[in-house]
Amino acid sequence: MVDRIRVALADYPITASVKAKAGDLFEFDPIKPVTKAFKPMIRNGAYDISEMAIVTYVQARAYNKPIWLLPVALLARFQHKTIVCNSQYSTLRPKDLEGKTVGARSYSQTTVMWARTILASEYDVDIDKIDWVTFEDGHVAEYSDPENARRAPAGSSVAAMLQAGDIDAAILGNDLPKDDARLITVIEDPKGDAKRGYEKNRVVPINHMVVASQDLIERRPEVVKQFFDMLAASKAAGNGVTEAGVDMNPIGIDALRHSLETIIEHCFRQKLIDRRLTVDELFHDKTRDMML
Repeated sequence: MVDRIRVALADYPITASVKAKAGDLFEFDPIKPVTKAFKPMIRNGAYDISEMAIVTYVQARAYNKPIWLLPVALLARFQHKTIVCNSQYSTLRPKDLEGKTVGARSYSQTTVMWARTILASEYDVDIDKIDWVTFEDGHVAEYSDPENARRAPAGSSVAAMLQAGDIDAAILGNDLPKDDARLITVIEDPKGDAKRGYEKNRVVPINHMVVASQDLIERRPEVVKQFFDMLAASKAAGNGVTEAGVDMNPIGIDALRHSLETIIEHCFRQKLIDRRLTVDELFHDKTRDMML
């Protein structure tokens, strides 16, 4: 009897048909939200194949964790709208954040990396002058937050502290309260600026990709290729997502190279990793050529 392949994967248009047609080989964990799978995958090898935040993966690769990237973007989004303030206390614009307190779930969270990248590269904000308030450790145990990041009081949350005026601004993605009109974007025209930013840099703001364990890759590379091919076929069948005309599910190393180079560069600049990795270093030798 062949061992089943343990998989942690959220529900997206590109994954729906893969889950429906996977047969008996792949066993999908119903874990929700899928972000709860990231730390066990990094620290304990809990899955054979798993969705993974891209910054977490880049850090894992820098620390030689036994997992490897598959060139499939599962989730991407423009992040300009995630930088918010509470207008009850002050209306802030990007440059105003220097010297202010900004809350983020985790300093190494992918959404937060993108938000800092936007502030620094598009609005000339010195992100080292921001007092970052964090609420959780990162997924990679070896990583430590920088000196200008401090931990919030135990039991507090980013949204609650922003609503109470205990922090000046916050990076809030899916955790943004939908019914609080006081919370406004720091970037005045986030949709327009995101469009203009993409037209200039052509970077897809990837959040989540897919990783496989080194053990699975070395024992059964054909299974890893099969899983990749299933995702690629789903995308080819029209199950990808576009936003503002941008393909948010790029597949293949060449299609992802520019965006991955950008991610690596800003991870290095933000001291999330201690050296610049190359894109080719993100992929295992046994699967790299299969997935170009």
